[in-house]
Amino acid sequence: MDIQVVQELDLTGLECPMPLLRTKLALNALVSGEVLKVAATDPASEKDFHLFANQSSNRIIDFQKDKEAYFYWIEKG
Repeated sequence: MDIQVVQELDLTGLECPMPLLRTKLALNALVSGEVLKVAATDPASEKDFHLFANQSSNRIIDFQKDKEAYFYWIEKG
């Protein structure tokens, strides 16, 4: 899948609630349809980000995790 990312946000090392708060601020600056790529290390981000996407007009178009981080591609609604 070829995803056109407009902005990348490195939130590694931050703990809840900062990854979600900073992601919301970054999404506010984007135009509908643009994609934000987020890297986070907080395990709570997996639940928080998916819940946020379900309760907003934004959607997670890809999600990956490895031993070191969680990666989200979020399309602004």
